[in-house]
Amino acid sequence: MPAPAAPPTSATESPPPDADLAVVPVRHYGRWLAAAAVTACASALLWSLLTNPNLDIRLVLSYLTRDFVFRGIGITVVLTVVAMVIGVAGGVVVAAMRMSANPVLRTVSWVYLWFFRGTPLLVQIIFWGFLGALYPRLFVGVPFTDIALLDEPTSLVVTPFVAAVLGLALNEVAYAAEIIRGGMLSVDRGQTEAAQALGMGPVRILRRVVLPQAMRIIIPPMGNDTINMLKMTALVSVIGGSDLLTAVQNVYAQNFQVIPLLTVAVFWYLMLTSLLSLGQYYLEKRFGRGFGERPPGTLSRLLGRGEGI
Repeated sequence: MPAPAAPPTSATESPPPDADLAVVPVRHYGRWLAAAAVTACASALLWSLLTNPNLDIRLVLSYLTRDFVFRGIGITVVLTVVAMVIGVAGGVVVAAMRMSANPVLRTVSWVYLWFFRGTPLLVQIIFWGFLGALYPRLFVGVPFTDIALLDEPTSLVVTPFVAAVLGLALNEVAYAAEIIRGGMLSVDRGQTEAAQALGMGPVRILRRVVLPQAMRIIIPPMGNDTINMLKMTALVSVIGGSDLLTAVQNVYAQNFQVIPLLTVAVFWYLMLTSLLSLGQYYLEKRFGRGFGERPPGTLSRLLGRGEGI
């Protein structure tokens, strides 16, 4: 008896899995052309800077490690740290006032934010620098007595450094308050209610429950704000704040080497902001553990396939 004939093979039927397939990689000629164009432009710009006699790289290198530069860097770092510490501490207080059930506290905090976010930082710094024009003397006394706790000329109390700290810190309080408030609002209300059920007071709930959980949301914008604060310290040069920019300005006002000395300032600002960016990265990694983490190698695989770009 003859064997039954095999059924006809459809033209659209896929080949067997063991068939040899020619794998042709996708060519991305546009990427290579864009990379070549960007590299050429960057190389041309770098070469023009290095060969420009008005920049004078040797003069820039000779100024990088001068004493006046390091003193300016020290003042810049101190201003940044002090302003951020006061700003964050005050921001927690103002944020708590904004979220308070007390209408007086909410109103006062709203007016504070309205004023300090609504006026330029440069104007605020100049105002504190010339506070003596408004109050020639600062007097603080004990109420209902003749005892004076402070009675000095304003210029002796509010020095350029103090004016710089006041301008930077009070402005930072307003911005930090909104960053912290946003982080606090991200914490589930059930966490607060559970803490209240355990008999915890408002301050303890804020310190032990709300803020630790809000840090994951607060750290990225606050890190960016810290980097911005470092750069904003350059504004205090208008009142002679002795920062890095003031230091180089004092020198190029005498030798007229404006571009080389500004290049020195740019270099050190980049170094300082790079250090702050590195610190921000590790803080984000520390407080973001367990939230939205990808498996190892996920990012490299996505980049390798060109996804998400």
